[in-house]
Amino acid sequence: MQTGTLIALAIYFIAMLGIGFYAWRKSTADTEGYLLGGRDLGPAVTALSAGASDMSGWLMLGLPGAIFASGLGQAWIGIGLVIGAYLNYRLVAPRLRTYTELAGDAITVPDFLEERFHDKSRSLRLISALVIIIFFALYTSAGMVSGGKFAVSALGMDYTTGILLMGGIVVVYTVMGGFLAVSLTDFVQGCIMFLALVMVPIAAYLTLGGGDFGSGLAEAEAARGLSLTQMIGGDVTLVAIISAAAWGLGYFGQPHIIVRFMAIRDVKDMPTARRINIGWMTISLIGAILTGFVGAAYFAARGGAPADAETVFLVLAQILFHPLVAGFVLAAVLAAIMSTISSQLLVTSSSLTEDIYKTFLKRDASERELVTIGRAAVVLVAIIAGLLALDPDSSILSLVSNAWAGFGAAFGPAILFSLRWKRTTRQGVLAGMIVGALVVIGWILLGWSAWLYEIVPGFLASSLAIWLVSRATAAPAEAIENQFDEAAGAARAGA
Repeated sequence: MQTGTLIALAIYFIAMLGIGFYAWRKSTADTEGYLLGGRDLGPAVTALSAGASDMSGWLMLGLPGAIFASGLGQAWIGIGLVIGAYLNYRLVAPRLRTYTELAGDAITVPDFLEERFHDKSRSLRLISALVIIIFFALYTSAGMVSGGKFAVSALGMDYTTGILLMGGIVVVYTVMGGFLAVSLTDFVQGCIMFLALVMVPIAAYLTLGGGDFGSGLAEAEAARGLSLTQMIGGDVTLVAIISAAAWGLGYFGQPHIIVRFMAIRDVKDMPTARRINIGWMTISLIGAILTGFVGAAYFAARGGAPADAETVFLVLAQILFHPLVAGFVLAAVLAAIMSTISSQLLVTSSSLTEDIYKTFLKRDASERELVTIGRAAVVLVAIIAGLLALDPDSSILSLVSNAWAGFGAAFGPAILFSLRWKRTTRQGVLAGMIVGALVVIGWILLGWSAWLYEIVPGFLASSLAIWLVSRATAAPAEAIENQFDEAAGAARAGA
């Protein structure tokens, strides 16, 4: 790798560690500071932190690779995600921010569910914490796979060494600065990702020119056995469109995203955060899609196509730009990978600390002890995820899709019903989480995901279970219904 690229990457790494040190000095004295940043995030940081932690390595690697290999039919994923993110800001964000503060100042999703339903049995907290730990181990491993592939393609390193390098740096700044470090680094990383996703497809197209692009696209069609209409998604079946667009359903149940809503400083900042997030997300997704599409034409015309389709963004960046600029673009891929890994590590750590250790093992633990346990949990989860990621042939998009569906089906309906339907009961939410998670796991094991994305049956089954069981069980107590009305009214007034 050229010196200019190494310098750019070194600057990036130093900046991330510097932010971690700043956050360590500012907000890690207690669990609310370490796990939720003291509920003091501004709208811009909230928006880009949610976006960067959401998009992950699949935005820079998985999605361009899917478009590169299969055509624009995969773009329906992006369309579904934008719609889902917008609805998440409308239906979930204001009420969740208001409700979590009213409900015992909850700082995790399991904490919120327990307080929302006054659950003395602790069953909601336990089941939801287990769902978080299981699916985030899988989700975080997808980030580690991205880091390994990045190291091989961009740095010329060994795959395992790449996992150790990416994981090690993320662990250091997450352990030091907690939620504030994760959110601030996500903000910087989101800006870098945005610029890179605009630059790469434009540079590739301009380098080819209109004529070479047309001939390259024709060669790409022939090589893949696809017609032009198939390359642009015109021959995609209705079931395939539903499967791709259904990714948007997952937003309602992603703990590492909705925790940002809990941390924003004021519910009145939500509209600003929504506009920033949706604008950033729309342009970034278009850039990722065009990278795969233009990349297919570029390599068909010029040769040298990457052996792994999921590295098309990396290879284009190194071909098209000066080494110093290429280093900046490659840092964007690191940003996508690291932002999501750090968010997932922290949310899993918060569940292990607040929902398992403090609740079931040591209720009288001091704030200092809980912060220490949280840091240890970050390291533990990173090690487990790294071990799960040791297979270099793992598909980033496949790993992410499985984890995304698990969270979307287990938590999505539970969060929506809890915030939007007063008649929802503790038993209904518990049934919905269990049914949603089991349907997703069963659908994957039966091999039916190739026909229909598992989040669709999982989300529907979970919603039906919540509705049926809530109707069949006693209505919530008057105090719970009054708290629901108070939260709903405050959210409407604020947003």
